[in-house]
Order: sequence, then C-alpha cells, then structure tokens
Amino acid sequence: MRFLFTCGGTAGHINPAVAIAGRLRELMPDCEILFIGAEGMMEMQLVPREGYEIRGVEITNLSRSLSLEGLRHNAKTLKNVAVSIEKAHRIIREFGPDAVIGTGGYVCYPVLTAAHRLHIPTLVHESNAVPGLTTRLVSRHVDRVMVGFEESRTQYPDPEKVFVTGTPVRGSFSLFTKETARSQLGIPNDKPLVVSVWGSLGAAHMNAVIAKMIPLMRGEPSFRLVHATGSRYYKAICAELAETAPDRAEFGADVREYIYDMPRVMAAADLVLCRAGASSLAELCFMGKPAVIVPSPNVTNNHQERNARVLERAGGAKVLLEGEFDAASLLAMIRGLLSDEKRMASMHEAMLSLAVPDAADRICGVILDTARGV
Repeated sequence: MRFLFTCGGTAGHINPAVAIAGRLRELMPDCEILFIGAEGMMEMQLVPREGYEIRGVEITNLSRSLSLEGLRHNAKTLKNVAVSIEKAHRIIREFGPDAVIGTGGYVCYPVLTAAHRLHIPTLVHESNAVPGLTTRLVSRHVDRVMVGFEESRTQYPDPEKVFVTGTPVRGSFSLFTKETARSQLGIPNDKPLVVSVWGSLGAAHMNAVIAKMIPLMRGEPSFRLVHATGSRYYKAICAELAETAPDRAEFGADVREYIYDMPRVMAAADLVLCRAGASSLAELCFMGKPAVIVPSPNVTNNHQERNARVLERAGGAKVLLEGEFDAASLLAMIRGLLSDEKRMASMHEAMLSLAVPDAADRICGVILDTARGV
C-alpha cells in the first residue's frame, strides 16, 4: 500500500506524522510513504532526516491583520493555495496513494483538498484539545478525523466520524533507558538533568528568562541544564551568555540551537521545561517526565493552556503563565522540585497515567480501515 503524509510549520505537526509513518512501515515493511510539505519550512529538513522522501509546495499562512499589508499577504496566500492544490493534485496522481493523512499546518489544506477531489481516502489528526484553523477547514470534507483528547470530539460538526486515538510518539522514544541515555550524553548520575525546550522555532520570552537564569547557576550547580534556543534566537543568546556566563561548563549549562536527539535527551532528563504543544506533552507522558509548562500565549483559542491544564489537574506538571515569574523564581522552583523526591515520583506516575502508548497503533488501524473502505 501507499501512504501520503502532509504536515508542516512546526515539529509539533511533523513528529506525529513521522511516528505514524514509522509504525506503518513496521506493520507493512513493503509499504511506500511520501510526504508533502511547505517549501522553506522545517519539515523539508526534518522529514528527510527520518529517511522519508518529501516534496514541497508553496504555501503561506493567513494574516489576522486588517491592514493593507495584511490584506496583501492574504491575497498572496489565496493565490498560493490555488497553485498548491494544483501541484498537490499532480503529485498525488503520480504517487497513487491509498490514503492521504494530514497532521497539521497550513500545507494540509491544499493537499487534503486535492486528495478529496481525486476521491482518495483522506484523514486528519489533531493533537490539540482545540482544533486549529486548518483542521477546522478540512474536517468537513475528510473521511475521518482523529483527535488526541476525548473532550475534543464535540469540536467537530460531525462527531460520528471523529476517532479518539491519542497523539503518537516516535518509536525512538522507546530506545533509551535513563541510565543508557545519561551515559551516552556524559551526564553524571549524581546531577539531575533539566531540559529546557520552547518549540522548534524558539520563544523570545523564555529565551530571555533562561539567559538570565544561567548566570545564577554559577559555581557548583545543583543540576545540569540542556537548553534549546530555537533557530531564531541561538546567535543572540550565545552572544549574551558570552558576556554573562562565558564558561558554560562552570554554570552546568549546555545551550543548543535545536535538540536533534530529543528521545535520548528526554530519556536522560529528570525535569522538563517546555511549551504545551500536544506533541511535546504526549512525549512527556509517554516517558513519565515531570514538567514545568509555560503555555504559549500566541496561539489560537489559547489551546496550549488548555492542553497544559489537563496535565496539571492530573498532578504531573506545574503550569506557569508568562509574566508570573522571573529567572530567580523559576530557578527556585526548579531546585525545589528536584529536591522533593516524593513529589517528583508522584509527578512521574501522574504523567505515565495520561499516556496513550498505543496511539500510533490506534491511528494506523483507522488509516487502514479508511483506505480499505471499512
């Protein structure tokens, strides 16, 4: 069988697609898989790293501004959509997929629209508790909608075609124990590891906070820190730290542009600081990692806070909102959590209780049933 995936914009859209594709390949070693992404976006680099072919279409986002510039941008987007639908149409006819699966991002709209017009089975997976704009648009004409949360079912016009599957986690997250991961990363067992990651592109506010926190860790740091700045902020953060924390080893900090080996790094972690993208939260739950979550305030319908509060209510995470803390208070919270073994153990168990370890299998089942007309 042949499967075509479309996803883009952020790792939160890309990683679920990669996880599903990997599981399909395990179940059906002879299946063929192709991706379509947006030209110039990160999927064009990340997907080939996972061993899959990807082809690009030109697509841009929608501006919510009513200014002349915003209107011009949206006119360009509408033109790109029309061109991308036609290009996706050609790619789909050439590849001949048995099913087309979207996992989020603006690129899903032209690809799933083209597949629908060609009468090819179509599915979309939405990880967030609240569906994004693209998912809302395509949900009316795709054959099946898959969601990460039971409460999300009512968000769609036809609940009968909505399947609650959970959000898949890449198989590589099962490859490492905490001990082997720490050994491979050269992290001593007597130092807790805190991983700080704020989305694939980074976050200005949290980079600013972490950049001020690292100098406060000078001397004998009580924990090791791996901080991912995101591509937009790496050079600026490194320049700032060159002045305030020139010898990062002395501060126990490892600053990276992007964490390409996230399964290994997360396996080694004791505590994770992060945004509340659904894909990241699914990974945290799968691995049972206690977390301090700062939802992005710049998302539609505040869906990240709604995602995060699910974990907080279960006892697996502490949710902070931007503006509620500074570098010193965040550092104090981190040290307080790491020193409370009983609470950390309780948070670990709470996260595991929220995991859907068979999410990829559930999704593959829905895909195969849809492709076969069941």
